[in-house]
Amino acid sequence: MTQTQHGGSPGNPRRSGAGGGGDRVMVPEAAFESYYGRQVVKPAPWEHDIAVYLFSGGVAAGSSLLAAGADLTGRPALRRVARFGSLASLLVSIVALVRDLGKPARFLNMLRVAKPTSPMSVGTWILSLHGPFAGIAAAAELAAVLPTRWKRGPVRLLLALGRPAGIVGAVTAPPVAAYTAVLLSDTATPAWHSAYKELPFVFCGSAAAASGGLGLLGAPVAEAGPARAFAVGGALVELATEHRMERSMGLAAETLHRGRAGRLMGAAKALTAAGAVGALAGHRSRVLSMVSGAALMAGSLCTRLGVYEAGIASAKDPKYTVVPQRERVDRGEPVRYRG
Repeated sequence: MTQTQHGGSPGNPRRSGAGGGGDRVMVPEAAFESYYGRQVVKPAPWEHDIAVYLFSGGVAAGSSLLAAGADLTGRPALRRVARFGSLASLLVSIVALVRDLGKPARFLNMLRVAKPTSPMSVGTWILSLHGPFAGIAAAAELAAVLPTRWKRGPVRLLLALGRPAGIVGAVTAPPVAAYTAVLLSDTATPAWHSAYKELPFVFCGSAAAASGGLGLLGAPVAEAGPARAFAVGGALVELATEHRMERSMGLAAETLHRGRAGRLMGAAKALTAAGAVGALAGHRSRVLSMVSGAALMAGSLCTRLGVYEAGIASAKDPKYTVVPQRERVDRGEPVRYRG
């Protein structure tokens, strides 16, 4: 049994010495354990499908924005790449989400109600609003390559809907890129919750870098200017806000530098920085543009995987829950328990 003399708290020990008064707390170093060896916070019951979902959703959102801009500025090749990329990414997102949910009916059941206080409910509705318009825009792109004799009736209507659908898809794209960060930070997982201020900006920057990288991969150099600017700007936002996030997370930031999460985040920074430099230098080189685009996409994927792994690691170690709570108590701040 731990014995304490004249009060005190384990998180803020006070000792009396020859040079001054004060109470002495006879408490050993804290062992961050819980009853029966269980974690204080239960790790999220998600598989790596969700990490892929975080990445593909960002690519889909950024590509919708890029496609609308390319359409309005007369860049058909870039528009085509971005629209097809958005549709493919959305399909990957849906498959990953349904795999995690277990059956498609569970996704449909979430549309029975709308709960503004639930990031999962809001995210489901955002995807449901964004997806059809992105799909129509991609279908219009397919219709555009059909023989002229087939461009009648429904096909002509589809071609006419391509631009309006693409614009609506672009308007609904930013929430798709950002809401997954809100979904993570609204949990009790220490690393995710402590990053709630910066994580949406990290994810949005990562989405822009990845979708811009996709544009560099598929579009000719003559039309890739907007994709290049989008990629470099997104990379800079991602790197800057990720650095600030690490400084604001406190103790939980350790999880971003250790183990598998640390390796992934290190790779993400290196790939994103190298991709941004290559994108700037490769404005006349198709090969360098493609290599840079691939690096930016790989860096964005590593960022999502790294954040995911850091969150799981922080939930498994009670230290990342107990120490920050004790520090808040010592500062006189309220401790909120999140479920």
